[in-house]
Order: sequence, then C-alpha cells, then structure tokens
Amino acid sequence: MSAEVPWSRYVAVGDSFSEGLWDAPDDDGRLVGWTDRLAAGLSARRVAAGDAPLEYANLAIRGRLLRPIVVDQVPAALALEPDLVSLVGGGNDLLRPDGDPNRLAGILEAAVVRLRREGIDVLLSTGFDPRHGAMIRRTRPKVAVYNTEIWSIARRHGAHVVDIWGMRSLVDERMWAEDRIHLTSEGHARVAQAALLALGLAPDDPDWDDPLAAAPAIPRSQRARADAVWLRDHALPWATRRLRRRSSGDNRAPKRPLPAPVDAHED
Repeated sequence: MSAEVPWSRYVAVGDSFSEGLWDAPDDDGRLVGWTDRLAAGLSARRVAAGDAPLEYANLAIRGRLLRPIVVDQVPAALALEPDLVSLVGGGNDLLRPDGDPNRLAGILEAAVVRLRREGIDVLLSTGFDPRHGAMIRRTRPKVAVYNTEIWSIARRHGAHVVDIWGMRSLVDERMWAEDRIHLTSEGHARVAQAALLALGLAPDDPDWDDPLAAAPAIPRSQRARADAVWLRDHALPWATRRLRRRSSGDNRAPKRPLPAPVDAHED
C-alpha cells in the first residue's frame, strides 16, 4: 500500500458536479469531471509507488437532491466496499425556495456518520461562492450557512473538505460553462487539484489556483446577446423542469457503476 495514497477503491456519489457535467468526454463518451481527474491522479501516484492502480466508481447523477443521494447512492457505494468516498450534494436543494441548509446538514451528517462507522474516509466539498451568478446569487446566504455546517461536520467526524468557496480562480467566468452553473474542463481540473490538497496530498500543479490572465473587456452589446442566449437555452429550460417537477437526471444511470482500475494517464 502506498504511504502517500492509502486508498485502493474510491467511489464518488452526488449530483452533476461529481458526474462531471460540461467537462469533456472520455474515449467511451463519458463526461470526465473532477472526480475522474482525482481518481486518475491518485492512481498515478499509487502506480509510481509500485502499487496496483486505484479502483474507481462514480454513482453521481445530475439533478439529484441530497436526500436521494443519501438514500440511493450511499448504500450502493457501501456495497462496493470502498475505502474512500466523495459525498457532495445539496446544491440543487439550495436552488429551491424551501432549501434549508440546516436541514440539509442533518441529512449530510447522518450519511457521513454511516460511512465513517465503516472505516471509510469521506471527502466533502463546500459550495462555490455564487455572488457573480445572475440566477443563483440569491442563494449566497444559504450556501454560506451550509458551508459552515460542512466544515463542522468534517471536524466532528474526521472527514476531508474541498474548499471550493475559497478558490480564487473560480471567480473568473471563463471557468464556467455556457449554463453558468457548471464548470468547464479547466474548472474541473482545478477542483481536482483542490481535492488532492483536501486529502492531505501535494497538488500536481503548484499554480493550481492562480487566476487566469486578465481578459479583454466584453462590449455591452455582446454581453447582452450572450445573456439572451443563456436565458433561452439554459435558464428557461431549467425553470420549466422545476415547474414540471422533472430533473435533467430523470431515467439516467450512473456513468461508472462498478469499480474498475483507473489508467494512470486517464483524465
């Protein structure tokens, strides 16, 4: 067993963030995402130390609320007998008017306790700071409370936390995809580096959170056209699904339901 990477089987559970929405697809057509990138990085370090590659599964499905993640995905993850689980959820709940960060914290903590009772290391994540997001700026107070609860849960139960809220680089709109609530490939890559740090490991890139070089100012007319496209292609469809009580993840299956060795060069 590698002294640096003690984990041999990693399972990710959660929503679109952990599924990897808006990242590039791999050779099999599956979105990559920060959890895949993290798994590849951990696997590379294990192989370099002379150990077997990391085994990895991803049960996350876009659109999932926290309770279904805990009720459906966490038991499925336990059945796979991992020694590391990333459990990230609650963002979709907080987008809803009745999203209560204190209630969500109770649901999350019960799941963390269940995983830790089995001797599994748990990786949590704060939410990102939505102060620059037109559609989600109003959720900032709730996200801040939920983040505080996440840090407290981690302290009480010995979990790790990816500090997304504190990432300077994610303030740049170029890190965000067309829908403005999911990350680009560059954003996912940087979160994977933050996850290594959260696990007590050195990042692969020491400049992982450096801001991008300043971009030229966007003319007001061009920004207005982009806002109109975003409203038509993303905001309105999202609101329509909410009204119809539907999810973008309805009838979707996990992209990597069973643990399999990760190629050290996979990303």
